[in-house]
Amino acid sequence: MGRYNGSLTREQFLFYEMRTTAKLMAEGLSEDEVVIKIIEENLFQYPTERSVKKMAKVCVARLNAMKEQSLVQAIATQSSEVAKQICLYAIMKYSKLVYEFMVTVIGDKYSSKDHSFGKIDLNVFFMRLQEQDDDVASWSDSTIQKIKQVITRMLVETEYIDNTKSDHLNLVWLNPILENIIQERGETEVLKAFNYFL
Repeated sequence: MGRYNGSLTREQFLFYEMRTTAKLMAEGLSEDEVVIKIIEENLFQYPTERSVKKMAKVCVARLNAMKEQSLVQAIATQSSEVAKQICLYAIMKYSKLVYEFMVTVIGDKYSSKDHSFGKIDLNVFFMRLQEQDDDVASWSDSTIQKIKQVITRMLVETEYIDNTKSDHLNLVWLNPILENIIQERGETEVLKAFNYFL
């Protein structure tokens, strides 16, 4: 999965953008055609073409990281709740940082039936990462702070927590569409991040 990347400070969860991109990909457009169409029609409603292009490429990369056309289709066509859960999986496949947070923090909490959650969990996770990884150790406090905010908002959007000040994790339900793919791939570690145990 490569190195830890601080790009989450800019990239956020991007649900609307992911869904828009997934719809174009599901229509059979090539990656380049998808990006061009998003830019030309300013489908993300961003102020500058540069920012549109950048995020369109991020969305394409996340969707490609899943390596599964049926999941791209599901983001395009399923209910928001299901699509958001699959978008979270896409980010986990794309970002080593999000993957490890979801598996080692959220997944471990579900495993141990500990539903408490707060800033302390994010702080401990980043302290551990900084000790283990030189790249992360070199990030500024403001970068880490911003990433913590992005992760927290992502958990709110996917209904793991009720709001940014929440002190407990909700029980989430893994959608069968996603469950089947994860099972087929033998990604048992990923399942616990979705509160699913074999």
